Amino acid sequence: MNNIRKIAIFTVMILGTLRAGGLGKGPRTHLAQLSAKEVVLGGKDGWEEFASSKNVTTGTGRFGYPAVELAPNAFEADEDTDLLIDFENAVNPISNGNYHINKNLLKRSDQTKLEKFAGLARGNGGLSVSGRPGTFFGSEGLTGSFTLEFWLCPSVAENGEIVFKWESSKTVSNQLIYQLLNASFNKGHLEWSISNLFDDDINPFTSHDIILKGRTTLVPDSWSLHALTYNSENGCLEYIVNGVTEDLLYHTSTGQEGGEVSLIQLGTPSEVHFCPEYTGKIDDIRIEKRPYKVQGFQSAENAGKVGHTLYVPQGGSFISKPIMVSTGSKLNSLTAEMYAPPQTAVLFYVRSGENYYNWTDTYPEWKPVESGKDIQGVTGLYFQVCAELYPDGSGENSPSITQITLDYYELPEPVPPFVVNAVAGNGTVTVSWNYSVDDTAGGYYVYYGTRPGEYLGRMAVEGDSPINVGNTTSFTLTGLENGRIYYFAIAAWSAYDDRVVGKLSREVFARPLARLK
Repeated sequence: MNNIRKIAIFTVMILGTLRAGGLGKGPRTHLAQLSAKEVVLGGKDGWEEFASSKNVTTGTGRFGYPAVELAPNAFEADEDTDLLIDFENAVNPISNGNYHINKNLLKRSDQTKLEKFAGLARGNGGLSVSGRPGTFFGSEGLTGSFTLEFWLCPSVAENGEIVFKWESSKTVSNQLIYQLLNASFNKGHLEWSISNLFDDDINPFTSHDIILKGRTTLVPDSWSLHALTYNSENGCLEYIVNGVTEDLLYHTSTGQEGGEVSLIQLGTPSEVHFCPEYTGKIDDIRIEKRPYKVQGFQSAENAGKVGHTLYVPQGGSFISKPIMVSTGSKLNSLTAEMYAPPQTAVLFYVRSGENYYNWTDTYPEWKPVESGKDIQGVTGLYFQVCAELYPDGSGENSPSITQITLDYYELPEPVPPFVVNAVAGNGTVTVSWNYSVDDTAGGYYVYYGTRPGEYLGRMAVEGDSPINVGNTTSFTLTGLENGRIYYFAIAAWSAYDDRVVGKLSREVFARPLARLK
């Protein structure tokens, strides 16, 4: 694992009673050595890919190291997303949608409202894309509901600056009709100009030219969320800023809600221009094939209004991949290097087990722990960590985690016996050995087989190799074939956990014979 370091720190001496008496003489009191180690997640080596995560990203934490923090409340593509441009990819700002780039003169800026990057326009042409067949702006003919939405942060908001522009033409009664969808600044407000966008045969009562005016004064160097949306169910064409309706009209036969609704009729597919004559930043441009859907959450200062906070109040979380240590390891503590502004919170959970392949979201059970506090009852071959991050009440501040350190005790593998002998008999072999000099040895395994170094025996009456013979120094295997040579080795298992087995002793051999007693 690239980002997980295992470092031996020191040796702890623990008084225990595994067997009494002197070496090789039954029960006695002794000292057992447990090795204290640590696993580091994050830190200067960065964070590995998580087993799962939600609403989190990486930023800069303590000492300039990568830190896990809440992801800004950005758009996420779904089945209705026609186009999503979020500027996170340095090569291609389009993260979703069947569109291709014709021209991109936008730069990336890290001064953003959402995620890590925004697009920076300097009034020199912006970004132009074309939709492939099946996309909203890549198709010709009647279409239904749509929403065009984006974050905007103008530098000057000068009159005439164009943020969005689409031009095309359609044929009506054998005449070529010009179409326009344009958003530009007028006296500090964004204004939408719409020409010949709808099916005129169905709705002859509404003007072919539509103006939707914004009421919110757009302040330079301040972010705001803009949406132009049309609902084909009720004919409502609406301009929304920061979740609040600025202007609307009903494109129906009555000019009001009710009556016959006309559909949008697009002409020849053509380029879509973002920021062609605009200076400032733009982010998370999205086209949806559905009416407007509130993407934000209510903030404390805007209670009762529809707002958009930087971080969702539900927060975010991540779960590490299972971390392999050694069988029977005991987790002592979790210590996090983190930053938690007032009202924010970070919660930690751990779990463990010997085999993670049968783990589910709830099994083994997650145990809540606190950073720097002792942990009890978490042992196993694998550890796993979960962290939950929560923003403050305003949704404007996020906690961050730079590093997580897991301190644990690792059960050492007991040393094998130094002296091993094998004596053959009639269809039998008696193997004997001295007690291990290692105080952690609680018992022994006898390994046997018919080839040197391969202990795959299955013929002894006492069982298949290896045989757990308990805390003894002699064992006889019966039912062996006379005249055949057998090879043996001994390994000690830990008195703390018999699943922890040490290395094999030196190999010995013997050949049972019928003439032997």
